[in-house]
Amino acid sequence: MIQMKTNPGRSAGRVGARQIYEALRDQIMSLVYGADGLLPSSRALAGELGVARSTVTVAYEQLAAEGFIETRHGARPRVARAVVARGRTRTASRSSARKARLSAFGERLRHDPPRWTEPPRGLIANFRYGELSPSDFPLLAWKKAVTAAMARKPERLAYDDPCGSLRLRTALQAYLWRSRSVRCETDQIIVVNGSQQGLDICARLLLDAGDRFVMEDPGYLMARYTFAATGAETVPIPVDAEGLQTERLDGIEARLVYVTPSHQYPLGGVMPIGRRHQLLAWARKADAYVIEDDYDSEYRYDTRPIPPLHALEGSDNVIYLGTVSKTLSPTLRIGYLVVPAELRSLFAAAKQIMDRHTSLAEQDALAVMLESGAYDSHVRRVRRRNAERQQALLGALRRRFGDRVRIEGTAAGLHVVAWFDGLSQKREDALVQAARAKGVGIYPVSALFDGRSTGRSRARKPLGLVMGYSALETAQIERGCKLLAQAVDELD
Repeated sequence: MIQMKTNPGRSAGRVGARQIYEALRDQIMSLVYGADGLLPSSRALAGELGVARSTVTVAYEQLAAEGFIETRHGARPRVARAVVARGRTRTASRSSARKARLSAFGERLRHDPPRWTEPPRGLIANFRYGELSPSDFPLLAWKKAVTAAMARKPERLAYDDPCGSLRLRTALQAYLWRSRSVRCETDQIIVVNGSQQGLDICARLLLDAGDRFVMEDPGYLMARYTFAATGAETVPIPVDAEGLQTERLDGIEARLVYVTPSHQYPLGGVMPIGRRHQLLAWARKADAYVIEDDYDSEYRYDTRPIPPLHALEGSDNVIYLGTVSKTLSPTLRIGYLVVPAELRSLFAAAKQIMDRHTSLAEQDALAVMLESGAYDSHVRRVRRRNAERQQALLGALRRRFGDRVRIEGTAAGLHVVAWFDGLSQKREDALVQAARAKGVGIYPVSALFDGRSTGRSRARKPLGLVMGYSALETAQIERGCKLLAQAVDELD
């Protein structure tokens, strides 16, 4: 919409060519239309403003004469590229001249922000964890569920319960009990925009600046960033083949601990029952909360999924976090928290302040899939497909590297960790670049360790890669491992 400047000497109901010219000029210089952006046609803009087409034409002719736009017969006017470049330069110079005054939270983020990088395109094989294959998405079932959800005409179009739709929470309650042995009331379930919002709510409600929180080391970076942004201090605890080394918690005072006990991220360990009870006992003694991220529990390949911490003893200190990002799609942004009953109203209030509630259309569609059994059928199907992908990766790694590679974390999940004991960690940058030059994306596990960890130098640590496979097909996995082997051989 063109915003017109008011002119005290002109009737409010009349818009002239000069006003249109000035409004368009200001918008062009403010980069409203972007590089080579299309402006409205003279006919469309005249109709929008309620003026004669010739009035708009006069304004466009003046803009073209001054070099603001480029016109061509039969086409809509475009912003001149040179004008946009000058506008960007001025904007950059203005923004760099003044340092923004921020809150303590903002300053912490400015000092240590999480990094998001555009996923590389055009690779032969990208072993990036967290991506799913588009061919796995249950398109027909989802379309049917969305159609069914939209067909249910609501009584009114209004804001809903910040905890989430009752229909979805009821369906999740049943699903969590039959699939994960989690007993809870519907009022304990908070539907959130993916696990990241769930972690953010936990951080805001449970941590203050100067508090301490326990993290697995190595562990999930975005959880660490989220908690640290409150001003709380990270207490990294090492993990081994059985997950968090809970015996190291003795004597530690902290407000919460974040764990992935069913499939430790990234090393893949499964926390045994003894450590689980030890962790819960520490939480009760320290009056701390355990945030249990059950991020890919559906993908268990050797036995049935391990019951979560929430299913053991009392769950008064456990906040259970789940999501559909690893089963349906991370683009849907649907997750859920199961919180202790005494925290339900507090978490609901925090969710309401943040964004009122998660999109109801997607909530109702997921509820339809859960109620009909389509979601369970889909999970069984993608579990089989990802088991096949994992076997393809393990076979390709063994064929290409033999005893030069040591693989961990194969019991569950959508990734494994490949350790190259013959290569030191100091070679990982060179290997990443060599692999990328061959069209293969690889990701070192070292990036997931706490930066303050002590130990051997990089020259003495083995090179490890987190290798996701859920977005790849068998042929891509085989070719990717072949090219990775070539890159490794070139480093020797």
